[in-house]
Amino acid sequence: MKFITLPQFLHLFETDNPHLKTFANFLKFAKVRSGKNLIPLLEYIQDKNIQTTDLKALYDNIVHKNEYLTRFYNTSLDVGELPLHITEKPMKIDAISNNQTIKYKNVIRNMYYKEILQTTKSGIENVPSFLEVLGDLYVRAIIDYKILTPSAIHNMHAGRIGGLVFAPFYFRASIMNPYVPFSLNHGVLKGERIFTPTLGWSSYCYGFLECPHVKEYVGTDVIPKVCMKTLEFAKTYYPEKTTTIFCEPSENLMNHARFRTKYKGYFDVVFFSPPYYRLEMYAGKNQSTEKYKTYSAWLENYWRKTVELSFFVLRPGGKMCYILSGYGSKNTKGSFDLLGDMNKIARGVFSAHRPRVVDMHNNNVNITAHKPADEKIMIFQKE
Repeated sequence: MKFITLPQFLHLFETDNPHLKTFANFLKFAKVRSGKNLIPLLEYIQDKNIQTTDLKALYDNIVHKNEYLTRFYNTSLDVGELPLHITEKPMKIDAISNNQTIKYKNVIRNMYYKEILQTTKSGIENVPSFLEVLGDLYVRAIIDYKILTPSAIHNMHAGRIGGLVFAPFYFRASIMNPYVPFSLNHGVLKGERIFTPTLGWSSYCYGFLECPHVKEYVGTDVIPKVCMKTLEFAKTYYPEKTTTIFCEPSENLMNHARFRTKYKGYFDVVFFSPPYYRLEMYAGKNQSTEKYKTYSAWLENYWRKTVELSFFVLRPGGKMCYILSGYGSKNTKGSFDLLGDMNKIARGVFSAHRPRVVDMHNNNVNITAHKPADEKIMIFQKE
């Protein structure tokens, strides 16, 4: 397994751009990105009544960018010594949080730093990705307009540009802490054979295979790199356990006779956090939100078929668990109840069972439009 090191990460932002050599050149040649437009910096600050002293604070951040980038790497990407086994006790079911013991998230974020921080796009308009903004600023002398808002300028002067400007304003794909499936499987799911209809950037594989009682993990995804890395991760750190990865849309697996024959009533647990419709737009082919152009078509052709697959592969008494938020009607075009609609379909498939609903407790995080705070853990049992 290869992980990006601090020197390699800093190298991403090395540049000989003459527009960044001096403050005078920066003022003269830098541009401001506002929507799809690039506006000369001097023209923009005149229009917005921004002082050059405010720009000096921003330029100082650019000159000393490695200080911020190193802090970011140490906080969000540093993996320490591997393998990084989960040694903490599992979280209790009424205290599950995606933000406890976040060092395990660093492993996932490092493995997919480019996909998570740059190429996955927000479904919300005018929310650029995190690395896209940093690359523009530190390499190409292009400033996103939000960096020049009064609140951002205030935080720049106070030396808080990273935590209070870059972090909350710009998009980073959501990732699940492997500590979450690890804790859920210990506390309530208790599965030995696990199936996940998505791979969750390899975090599900990591969390479940850290459980001593898990014997087999099977998962599927449509992103080839995620499929390859998940299998490599499992074979490298858990060679004694059986791992099988399919690179196939989950809604298509019921069309495969060999899959149906082998895995009918086979698994103890199905677990995943399904795509939040169009909140996150992943790169690559076969993405469900690209294949099914309307919300209703997505519900029927992706979600219903995936839930039916989950029911089919579970043994009697097995559990399907998914984590979901009802952000939809607030943050994307159109009006719909994502959590309600998806749960209604799941209840219909698991018709003899009322689900157990548990709140997630994601405290101490920056809650923004693309990171909702109302996530629910839904647990269905196959009677």
